[in-house]
Amino acid sequence: MTDDLHQQARESCSMAEHILVCVAWPYAKTSTHVGQIAGAYLPADTFARYHRLAGNHVLMISGSDEHGTPILVDAERQGISPREFVSYYHRQICEIWERLGISWDLYTETGTDNHYRITQDFFLTLYQKGYVYKDTMQSPYCPTDRRFLPDRYVEGTCPHCGYAQARGDQCDNCGRVLDPVDLLQPHCRLCGSKEQPLQIRDTEHFFLDLPKLQEPILQWLSQGKEHWRPNVYTFTMNWLKEGLRPRAITRDLDWGVPIPLEGYDEKRIYVWFDAVIGYFSATVEWAQRKGDPDAWKQWWIPGMADPPVKAYYFIGKDNIPFHTIIWPAMLMGYGNRNLPYDVPANEFMTMRGSKASSSRGNVVWTKDVLDLYGADPLRYYLSASAPEGRDTDFTFEELVRRNNDELVATYGNAVHRTLTFVQSRFGGTVPEPGPLSAADEAMLAEVEKGFHTVGELISRCRFKDGLQAAMAVAHVANRYLDEQAPWKRIKEDRQAAGTTIYVMLQVLSGLRVLLYPYVPFSSQRLHSYLGFEGEVSSSRWQLETVPAGRQLPPPRPLFAKLEEPADLPSADSQPLRQ
Repeated sequence: MTDDLHQQARESCSMAEHILVCVAWPYAKTSTHVGQIAGAYLPADTFARYHRLAGNHVLMISGSDEHGTPILVDAERQGISPREFVSYYHRQICEIWERLGISWDLYTETGTDNHYRITQDFFLTLYQKGYVYKDTMQSPYCPTDRRFLPDRYVEGTCPHCGYAQARGDQCDNCGRVLDPVDLLQPHCRLCGSKEQPLQIRDTEHFFLDLPKLQEPILQWLSQGKEHWRPNVYTFTMNWLKEGLRPRAITRDLDWGVPIPLEGYDEKRIYVWFDAVIGYFSATVEWAQRKGDPDAWKQWWIPGMADPPVKAYYFIGKDNIPFHTIIWPAMLMGYGNRNLPYDVPANEFMTMRGSKASSSRGNVVWTKDVLDLYGADPLRYYLSASAPEGRDTDFTFEELVRRNNDELVATYGNAVHRTLTFVQSRFGGTVPEPGPLSAADEAMLAEVEKGFHTVGELISRCRFKDGLQAAMAVAHVANRYLDEQAPWKRIKEDRQAAGTTIYVMLQVLSGLRVLLYPYVPFSSQRLHSYLGFEGEVSSSRWQLETVPAGRQLPPPRPLFAKLEEPADLPSADSQPLRQ
């Protein structure tokens, strides 16, 4: 390799970005529903897949959130241990990721020794530096169940908006973060009794001193946040304007990460505190698994990566303050850790017009839709209907319509017409092109432009617009094919028809990459139909030529027409099955 080529290689390597993709930790209490997929997991996977193709360094991590009283209570109801309970749902969640094609670098659990150790280190460091302190708090106690209640098991009326089904930690209607004592007419969700009022008892706990960190958080939020979604930034700043309050980080229960101090055997670190630490502990576990225990440092210690790491947090809007205020505050207090670069939180994908809720039975389970239709139709529909700027509603009717009218009739149609023509009129061999016409050049330019446009939109977390831009290339390709009409021209000018088909094969090569972040399974099939070997994931974000003379295998339709289910899947919460 010449010195010039060495220099080009070094420049190319130095230009590659470091993209840390942190994704919300699903609660190992149920399987996943499509609202969760649309809200966090599919956008994160689309984002990671694009950046890998673009040649950037990507690490995508998450895991199952396995702690908290709700899990303890449900395990008791099932008559099994909490570990058995979360292990069942962790396996079920992992099966969904595999079927849906979520391309984790590591998907782990909060129940690992590694996570316990790192969570306790965070706790002790913040405690020793004065950001965590002991105090007495008032906590709801149910005399019927004879236990302190977790925030989520207290329900009442929100004092801010009047919503009658607000939880003790947050109001789903107005998004305010609450404490159980804030609620009006609070009652226990475990026993459901409203006749025997909840008692408010004093109990000693540890608190994160958020007021001490308010000014550093405000200063950080005031600079370099132009790329944040307006709803996320506005929500965060409004929350700060009200003033931060100390927040309890321990609870009265015996399931979770133990407090690393003597005398607190019957208390545990609160689940929200340990769950966000999972982003860091998962990176440490990833490094250990790859045989390079220090590899986490380039992702979390400022100045260790060039260019600096951009950490993206994919969550639903109900978790915004935990990721734009509380987790950054914890990182600042701990010290010498990279802060979030962006928190592209989505709005809600509602079910039957209401917020998806497994506890209220208002969900469409991901497994049911995968059983009916497979991964790519679901991925396509959720991307096309993503709740990026406003809430959207899931319907089977719209899923089927988009599959049939867009995937089948537009993208699949362009693929099928081209590949079957190659087989029937050219014996499956990519034809040798003649001189390219202005129409041919314009078609190829449209594909090249698509790589720039789609890549730019995905990198800015505008996934719905990115999908529309990719599908626009497929629309132009169909129009080009109709106008060139090779099935007519071949009767008079075989080379001209061959040139059109050659150009179309290059277009399809571009589309398999442009749409790979969204529909990876069909992209892999098209990859093989075009005679490429290996995995489409090893391609680059650019147009790769299908050479003349290549023998192509007989194709099959890329997509199938779908019908709405005769009987809608049950929305009931899934029971534990042994």
